[in-house]
Amino acid sequence: MPDTLSSAPPTLLSDQDLYLFNEGTNYRLYETTGAHLVSQNGVEGAIFSVWAPNARQVSVIGSFNQWNPGTNLLSPRGSSGVWEGFIPGVARGALYKFHIESQRHGYRVDKADPMGFWHEKPPRTASVVWDLNYEWSDQQWMQNRAGRNSLRAPISIYEVHIGSWMRVPEEHNRPLTYREMAPRLAEHVGRLGFTHVEFLPVMEHPFYGSWGYQTTGYFAPTARYGNPQDFMFLVDYLHQHGIAVILDWVPSHFPSDGHGLAYFDGTHLYEHADSRQGFHPDWKTHIFNYGRTEVRSFLMSSAMFWFDKYHVDGLRVDAVASTLYLDYSRKQGEWIPNKFGGRENLDAIDFLRRFNQEAYNEHPDIQTIAEESTAWPMVSRPVYLGGLGFGMKWDMGWMHDTLQYFQQDPIHRKYHHDKLTFRMLYSWHENFVLPLSHDEVVHGKGSLIGKMPGDEWQRFANLRLLYGYMFAQPGKKLLFMGDEFGQVREWTHDASLEWHVLQYPIHSGLQNWVGQLNRLYRSEPALHALDTNPAGFEWVDCNDSLTSTISLLRKTENPADTVLVVCNFTPIPRLGYLVGAPDGGYWRELLNSDARDYGGTGMGNLGGVNAEQGPVHGRPYSLKLILPPLSVLFLKRG
Repeated sequence: MPDTLSSAPPTLLSDQDLYLFNEGTNYRLYETTGAHLVSQNGVEGAIFSVWAPNARQVSVIGSFNQWNPGTNLLSPRGSSGVWEGFIPGVARGALYKFHIESQRHGYRVDKADPMGFWHEKPPRTASVVWDLNYEWSDQQWMQNRAGRNSLRAPISIYEVHIGSWMRVPEEHNRPLTYREMAPRLAEHVGRLGFTHVEFLPVMEHPFYGSWGYQTTGYFAPTARYGNPQDFMFLVDYLHQHGIAVILDWVPSHFPSDGHGLAYFDGTHLYEHADSRQGFHPDWKTHIFNYGRTEVRSFLMSSAMFWFDKYHVDGLRVDAVASTLYLDYSRKQGEWIPNKFGGRENLDAIDFLRRFNQEAYNEHPDIQTIAEESTAWPMVSRPVYLGGLGFGMKWDMGWMHDTLQYFQQDPIHRKYHHDKLTFRMLYSWHENFVLPLSHDEVVHGKGSLIGKMPGDEWQRFANLRLLYGYMFAQPGKKLLFMGDEFGQVREWTHDASLEWHVLQYPIHSGLQNWVGQLNRLYRSEPALHALDTNPAGFEWVDCNDSLTSTISLLRKTENPADTVLVVCNFTPIPRLGYLVGAPDGGYWRELLNSDARDYGGTGMGNLGGVNAEQGPVHGRPYSLKLILPPLSVLFLKRG
């Protein structure tokens, strides 16, 4: 006979937990569901629980019972849809799955634990009984991180794919482990002055080529690089070295792999049953049913899990646009309107607002960031004002316009000057991050340095200018790994970055420039304190399309902080170029992208220029500057 569980087995799930779960307001499911090691009356073992409301029978199979479906049966908890049971003798490291026999069509399937803390290293798919015990050493960081995450703080993000940042060629080109990566990444990021690291999704995913964006384990860091404590060590180490950690999080869709969430109990449990609502035509993945209360509890618990248990400082939410619109990537007749006849996904909107409200309520010192590519209003405005409640939003328009401009031969740039100036018409509508992300260096798009026109020197001068222009613009900054030193080939997920190119001065010079930009951005309040406030920006001259130059001021409430930025987007040096200045006296050249240390020609203004009386650009004073070719200058009075 099967080893059925006792009539009154130990439980972690209270009736209140189940009530909140079914109501859609249990945001800590990971504390009571899944697999948890316990000691019951001196008997060591594990409590297992899983949501499968349309199952006829559920059992736990694993390394402790020879994967026999009839050995350890779970019992239903009333009408909650949750099955639960205690199995004695199960220890840390045991492999397991849930064997589900559906009420529908005799369907049977073995599923990984949706709440599992760790899973086998792909391509294997079992879950692993594990705990999250870890002694953190980042108390000082956690106490002070509100200031690091503030919209008034300098936020310069280094975007990283763990599996391809650095590899070990002498060991079959394997990726670094979480623990191996920690000191190397902290040293690199710290030396270059980035404030935050953003990891492409670390949550477990079966297909490595999805880079993590097709998630199956919403509560587990991928086993490819170590166990949960190893990833905690990585976060902890970065925190101890003053570096914040943002994780990409994907509540928009999930893959159809048989061991995952799809068709979980013989029904469309997590996804919509109708493919016009539940299947994503671009990625061939399933779309969460945000209207189902238990799905909301699941996703909200996933978000809270990474804040609670892994001390992450922010979540960047992927593909928000695909969740907001019912007709996203669909033709007429391929989607179902909402109850008002519109194209907006009302359930998804409500979920995103709830997510942001609860995230900031529980952890007011974090940030949530939306990757949202449309003109949806008030993405980064509070829910009480009608917004979605995100802290920040990627400025995809800036990225597209700017890269289109820089790909033009400089002789034609005067006809595309509006690409540089257009964003200032909308730049205060949201709290923006300016992203030069992984999406711009994959799928045949080539590398950033490969997009730049001209010979080798001009390409690197253009890239230095691009980065300088980005740091001059209002908004937080994001740069994908490899872009900081001008990686030549397109990024690929199964090879290391081209670290060897740093032996060449033109590449090391670019990296030096990125480091100096970060240091300037962090040290000059005018370049970050009012990134999301129109009071922090002012054009000096945005209309000189003929010479493809722009000049602007970055400011704070203190006029002494003002920084003047002048960009020359052509390879022609401009000698005696007049720029209006708000004050007289000596204007010091803080940074010049054409300095020899960065691979430039060394042309410049010998450290600074005295302002002369005489109005230019509506200012009482003027500076007569030498603008080096394809360069950006940062100047400050004093």
